[in-house]
Amino acid sequence: MFTAEDFNTVAKRKELIPLAKERKVKIGKYLRSISYNEELRMLQAQLVDLQQWIAKNQLRVAVVFEGRDAAGKGGCIKRFVEHLNPRSMRVVALNKPTEIERGQWFMRRYIKELPNPGEIVFFDRSWYNRAVVEPVNGFCTEEEYKQFMVQVPSFENMLYEDGVIVIKFWFSISKKEQLKRFQARLDNPLKSWKYSATDKKGQELWDEYTYYKEQMFSKTHTAFSPWMIVQTNDKKTARLQAIRHVLSHFDFIEDKELVNNLLPDPNVIVRYYRNIDQIDV
Repeated sequence: MFTAEDFNTVAKRKELIPLAKERKVKIGKYLRSISYNEELRMLQAQLVDLQQWIAKNQLRVAVVFEGRDAAGKGGCIKRFVEHLNPRSMRVVALNKPTEIERGQWFMRRYIKELPNPGEIVFFDRSWYNRAVVEPVNGFCTEEEYKQFMVQVPSFENMLYEDGVIVIKFWFSISKKEQLKRFQARLDNPLKSWKYSATDKKGQELWDEYTYYKEQMFSKTHTAFSPWMIVQTNDKKTARLQAIRHVLSHFDFIEDKELVNNLLPDPNVIVRYYRNIDQIDV
Protein backbone atom coordinates (compact mmCIF):
# COMPACT_ATOMS: atom_id res chain seq x y z
CA MET A 1 0.00 0.00 0.00
CA PHE A 2 1.00 3.66 -0.28
CA THR A 3 2.10 5.74 2.69
CA ALA A 4 1.60 9.43 3.44
CA GLU A 5 5.27 9.95 2.58
CA ASP A 6 4.71 8.42 -0.88
CA PHE A 7 2.03 10.97 -1.65
CA ASN A 8 4.19 13.84 -0.39
CA THR A 9 7.09 12.89 -2.69
CA VAL A 10 5.15 12.82 -5.99
CA ALA A 11 3.82 15.74 -8.01
CA LYS A 12 1.39 13.75 -10.15
CA ARG A 13 -0.67 10.61 -9.60
CA LYS A 14 1.02 8.96 -12.59
CA GLU A 15 4.28 8.94 -10.67
CA LEU A 16 2.75 6.39 -8.30
CA ILE A 17 2.38 3.80 -11.10
CA PRO A 18 5.97 2.47 -11.10
CA LEU A 19 5.90 2.44 -7.28
CA ALA A 20 2.68 0.41 -7.38
CA LYS A 21 4.24 -2.12 -9.76
CA GLU A 22 7.26 -2.40 -7.52
CA ARG A 23 5.08 -3.08 -4.47
CA LYS A 24 2.64 -5.25 -6.47
CA VAL A 25 -0.33 -3.02 -5.65
CA LYS A 26 -3.32 -3.84 -7.86
CA ILE A 27 -4.14 -0.69 -9.83
CA GLY A 28 -5.65 -2.16 -13.00
CA LYS A 29 -8.99 -0.44 -12.42
CA TYR A 30 -7.22 2.86 -11.75
CA LEU A 31 -5.15 2.57 -14.95
CA ARG A 32 -8.28 1.89 -17.00
CA SER A 33 -9.87 4.98 -15.48
CA ILE A 34 -6.84 7.10 -16.42
CA SER A 35 -6.94 5.76 -19.98
CA TYR A 36 -10.67 6.46 -20.27
CA ASN A 37 -10.35 10.03 -18.96
CA GLU A 38 -7.43 10.82 -21.26
CA GLU A 39 -9.27 9.43 -24.30
CA LEU A 40 -12.47 11.22 -23.36
CA ARG A 41 -10.59 14.51 -22.97
CA MET A 42 -9.05 14.13 -26.43
CA LEU A 43 -12.41 13.33 -28.03
CA GLN A 44 -14.16 16.19 -26.25
CA ALA A 45 -11.50 18.58 -27.55
CA GLN A 46 -12.32 17.37 -31.05
CA LEU A 47 -16.03 17.90 -30.35
CA VAL A 48 -15.28 21.54 -29.53
CA ASP A 49 -13.51 21.87 -32.90
CA LEU A 50 -16.40 20.12 -34.63
CA GLN A 51 -18.93 22.48 -33.07
CA GLN A 52 -16.98 25.50 -34.31
CA TRP A 53 -16.75 23.96 -37.79
CA ILE A 54 -20.50 23.27 -37.84
CA ALA A 55 -21.21 26.86 -36.76
CA LYS A 56 -18.84 28.24 -39.40
CA ASN A 57 -20.46 26.18 -42.16
CA GLN A 58 -24.00 26.80 -40.86
CA LEU A 59 -24.86 23.10 -40.75
CA ARG A 60 -27.88 21.72 -38.91
CA VAL A 61 -27.15 18.57 -36.93
CA ALA A 62 -29.56 16.44 -34.88
CA VAL A 63 -28.19 13.52 -32.85
CA VAL A 64 -30.93 11.11 -31.70
CA PHE A 65 -30.39 8.87 -28.67
CA GLU A 66 -32.81 5.96 -28.33
CA GLY A 67 -32.68 2.69 -26.42
CA ARG A 68 -34.16 0.86 -23.47
CA ASP A 69 -34.31 2.51 -20.07
CA ALA A 70 -30.95 2.61 -18.22
CA ALA A 71 -28.99 2.00 -21.44
CA GLY A 72 -26.85 5.07 -20.73
CA LYS A 73 -28.32 7.66 -23.08
CA GLY A 74 -28.30 10.54 -20.59
CA GLY A 75 -24.78 9.82 -19.37
CA CYS A 76 -23.48 9.73 -22.92
CA ILE A 77 -25.18 13.01 -23.83
CA LYS A 78 -23.62 14.57 -20.73
CA ARG A 79 -20.14 13.68 -22.04
CA PHE A 80 -21.00 15.00 -25.49
CA VAL A 81 -22.07 18.44 -24.29
CA GLU A 82 -19.80 18.88 -21.25
CA HIS A 83 -17.47 21.39 -22.92
CA LEU A 84 -19.55 22.63 -25.84
CA ASN A 85 -20.70 26.21 -26.29
CA PRO A 86 -24.35 26.36 -25.10
CA ARG A 87 -25.06 29.17 -27.59
CA SER A 88 -24.98 26.76 -30.52
CA MET A 89 -26.02 23.54 -28.82
CA ARG A 90 -29.18 22.23 -27.13
CA VAL A 91 -30.33 19.08 -25.35
CA VAL A 92 -33.97 18.21 -25.97
CA ALA A 93 -35.78 15.88 -23.56
CA LEU A 94 -39.52 16.49 -23.93
CA ASN A 95 -42.10 15.62 -21.31
CA LYS A 96 -45.28 13.76 -22.23
CA PRO A 97 -47.52 15.70 -24.68
CA THR A 98 -49.87 18.33 -23.28
CA GLU A 99 -53.60 18.24 -23.96
CA ILE A 100 -53.13 20.70 -26.82
CA GLU A 101 -50.18 18.75 -28.29
CA ARG A 102 -52.23 15.55 -28.24
CA GLY A 103 -54.64 17.23 -30.64
CA GLN A 104 -51.85 18.24 -33.05
CA TRP A 105 -49.87 16.30 -35.62
CA PHE A 106 -47.48 14.14 -33.60
CA MET A 107 -44.33 15.43 -35.34
CA ARG A 108 -45.13 19.08 -34.65
CA ARG A 109 -43.67 19.17 -31.13
CA TYR A 110 -40.38 17.82 -32.49
CA ILE A 111 -40.20 19.98 -35.60
CA LYS A 112 -39.94 23.14 -33.49
CA GLU A 113 -36.96 21.59 -31.69
CA LEU A 114 -34.95 20.84 -34.83
CA PRO A 115 -31.53 22.54 -35.15
CA ASN A 116 -31.10 26.04 -36.51
CA PRO A 117 -28.23 26.81 -38.92
CA GLY A 118 -24.90 26.32 -37.13
CA GLU A 119 -26.45 24.34 -34.26
CA ILE A 120 -26.24 20.82 -32.84
CA VAL A 121 -29.29 19.40 -31.04
CA PHE A 122 -29.08 16.25 -28.92
CA PHE A 123 -32.40 14.42 -28.53
CA ASP A 124 -32.66 12.42 -25.30
CA ARG A 125 -35.41 10.27 -26.79
CA SER A 126 -37.21 11.62 -29.82
CA TRP A 127 -40.14 11.14 -32.15
CA TYR A 128 -39.28 7.43 -31.92
CA ASN A 129 -41.13 7.29 -28.59
CA ARG A 130 -44.13 6.45 -30.76
CA ALA A 131 -42.28 3.54 -32.37
CA VAL A 132 -41.46 1.65 -29.16
CA VAL A 133 -42.28 3.17 -25.75
CA GLU A 134 -45.81 4.34 -26.57
CA PRO A 135 -47.19 1.15 -28.18
CA VAL A 136 -45.55 -1.09 -25.55
CA ASN A 137 -47.09 0.89 -22.68
CA GLY A 138 -50.42 1.66 -24.35
CA PHE A 139 -49.74 5.41 -24.65
CA CYS A 140 -51.01 5.52 -28.24
CA THR A 141 -53.62 3.72 -30.29
CA GLU A 142 -52.85 1.06 -32.89
CA GLU A 143 -53.95 3.47 -35.61
CA GLU A 144 -51.66 6.23 -34.31
CA TYR A 145 -48.75 3.78 -34.23
CA LYS A 146 -49.36 2.54 -37.77
CA GLN A 147 -49.71 6.08 -39.10
CA PHE A 148 -46.42 7.08 -37.50
CA MET A 149 -44.55 4.11 -38.94
CA VAL A 150 -45.77 5.02 -42.42
CA GLN A 151 -44.96 8.73 -42.05
CA VAL A 152 -41.55 8.72 -40.32
CA PRO A 153 -39.41 7.60 -43.32
CA SER A 154 -40.95 10.37 -45.44
CA PHE A 155 -40.47 12.85 -42.60
CA GLU A 156 -36.78 11.98 -42.29
CA ASN A 157 -36.37 12.03 -46.06
CA MET A 158 -37.66 15.61 -46.07
CA LEU A 159 -35.14 16.52 -43.36
CA TYR A 160 -32.37 14.91 -45.42
CA GLU A 161 -33.37 16.74 -48.60
CA ASP A 162 -33.50 20.03 -46.70
CA GLY A 163 -29.96 19.51 -45.44
CA VAL A 164 -30.62 18.51 -41.83
CA ILE A 165 -28.04 15.90 -40.75
CA VAL A 166 -29.70 13.29 -38.51
CA ILE A 167 -27.55 10.75 -36.65
CA LYS A 168 -29.57 8.00 -34.95
CA PHE A 169 -28.19 5.89 -32.10
CA TRP A 170 -29.84 2.85 -30.52
CA PHE A 171 -28.20 2.04 -27.18
CA SER A 172 -28.34 -1.73 -26.76
CA ILE A 173 -28.25 -3.20 -23.24
CA SER A 174 -28.77 -6.76 -21.97
CA LYS A 175 -31.70 -7.61 -19.71
CA LYS A 176 -29.35 -8.62 -16.88
CA GLU A 177 -27.39 -5.36 -17.07
CA GLN A 178 -30.57 -3.29 -17.19
CA LEU A 179 -31.84 -4.92 -13.98
CA LYS A 180 -28.47 -4.26 -12.33
CA ARG A 181 -28.64 -0.55 -13.24
CA PHE A 182 -32.25 -0.27 -12.07
CA GLN A 183 -31.20 -1.61 -8.68
CA ALA A 184 -28.27 0.80 -8.56
CA ARG A 185 -30.69 3.69 -9.14
CA LEU A 186 -32.90 2.56 -6.28
CA ASP A 187 -29.89 2.25 -3.96
CA ASN A 188 -28.56 5.72 -4.79
CA PRO A 189 -30.58 8.65 -3.36
CA LEU A 190 -29.07 10.94 -6.02
CA LYS A 191 -30.36 8.73 -8.84
CA SER A 192 -33.60 7.32 -7.42
CA TRP A 193 -35.58 10.02 -9.29
CA LYS A 194 -34.60 8.27 -12.53
CA TYR A 195 -36.56 5.15 -11.59
CA SER A 196 -40.22 5.17 -12.63
CA ALA A 197 -43.14 2.81 -13.11
CA THR A 198 -42.24 2.64 -16.81
CA ASP A 199 -38.75 1.47 -15.84
CA LYS A 200 -40.21 -1.33 -13.74
CA LYS A 201 -42.29 -2.44 -16.71
CA GLY A 202 -39.15 -2.47 -18.85
CA GLN A 203 -38.18 -5.86 -17.42
CA GLU A 204 -41.71 -7.25 -17.42
CA LEU A 205 -42.33 -6.17 -21.02
CA TRP A 206 -38.86 -7.01 -22.33
CA ASP A 207 -40.12 -9.17 -25.21
CA GLU A 208 -42.68 -6.53 -26.26
CA TYR A 209 -39.91 -3.91 -26.40
CA THR A 210 -37.84 -6.31 -28.50
CA TYR A 211 -40.69 -6.82 -30.97
CA TYR A 212 -41.38 -3.13 -31.46
CA LYS A 213 -37.73 -2.10 -31.73
CA GLU A 214 -37.19 -4.69 -34.46
CA GLN A 215 -40.27 -3.38 -36.27
CA MET A 216 -38.81 0.12 -35.95
CA PHE A 217 -35.46 -0.93 -37.41
CA SER A 218 -37.03 -2.77 -40.34
CA LYS A 219 -39.24 0.17 -41.31
CA THR A 220 -37.09 3.22 -40.46
CA HIS A 221 -33.51 2.14 -41.18
CA THR A 222 -32.81 3.84 -44.51
CA ALA A 223 -29.81 4.81 -46.61
CA PHE A 224 -30.39 8.50 -45.83
CA SER A 225 -31.18 7.98 -42.12
CA PRO A 226 -29.58 4.75 -40.82
CA TRP A 227 -29.61 3.37 -37.29
CA MET A 228 -26.31 2.91 -35.46
CA ILE A 229 -26.41 0.17 -32.81
CA VAL A 230 -24.18 0.82 -29.78
CA GLN A 231 -23.31 -1.96 -27.32
CA THR A 232 -23.70 -0.26 -23.93
CA ASN A 233 -23.16 -2.92 -21.27
CA ASP A 234 -19.84 -1.11 -20.80
CA LYS A 235 -20.99 2.51 -20.44
CA LYS A 236 -17.57 4.13 -20.71
CA THR A 237 -16.65 2.30 -23.91
CA ALA A 238 -20.06 3.13 -25.39
CA ARG A 239 -19.56 6.85 -24.69
CA LEU A 240 -16.17 6.93 -26.38
CA GLN A 241 -17.34 5.06 -29.45
CA ALA A 242 -20.52 7.13 -29.86
CA ILE A 243 -18.43 10.32 -29.79
CA ARG A 244 -16.01 8.76 -32.27
CA HIS A 245 -18.86 7.95 -34.64
CA VAL A 246 -20.18 11.51 -34.63
CA LEU A 247 -16.68 12.92 -35.16
CA SER A 248 -15.99 10.51 -38.04
CA HIS A 249 -19.28 11.57 -39.66
CA PHE A 250 -17.78 14.94 -40.65
CA ASP A 251 -14.75 15.82 -42.77
CA PHE A 252 -13.45 18.63 -40.57
CA ILE A 253 -9.96 17.35 -39.65
CA GLU A 254 -6.97 17.74 -41.97
CA ASP A 255 -4.57 15.54 -39.98
CA LYS A 256 -5.06 12.07 -41.53
CA GLU A 257 -3.34 10.33 -38.62
CA LEU A 258 -5.81 11.89 -36.21
CA VAL A 259 -8.70 10.99 -38.53
CA ASN A 260 -7.70 7.30 -38.36
CA ASN A 261 -7.50 7.53 -34.57
CA LEU A 262 -11.09 8.78 -34.46
CA LEU A 263 -12.60 5.81 -36.31
CA PRO A 264 -15.13 3.97 -34.08
CA ASP A 265 -14.71 0.35 -33.02
CA PRO A 266 -16.99 -1.89 -35.18
CA ASN A 267 -17.17 -4.38 -32.30
CA VAL A 268 -18.99 -1.76 -30.22
CA ILE A 269 -20.90 0.38 -32.72
CA VAL A 270 -22.23 -0.84 -36.05
CA ARG A 271 -24.78 0.12 -38.69
CA TYR A 272 -27.98 -1.89 -38.31
CA TYR A 273 -28.63 -4.89 -40.51
CA ARG A 274 -31.08 -7.74 -40.03
CA ASN A 275 -28.59 -10.41 -38.94
CA ILE A 276 -26.69 -8.17 -36.52
CA ASP A 277 -25.78 -9.78 -33.21
CA GLN A 278 -27.69 -7.74 -30.62
CA ILE A 279 -27.54 -8.03 -26.84
CA ASP A 280 -31.02 -6.61 -26.10
CA VAL A 281 -33.11 -9.32 -27.70
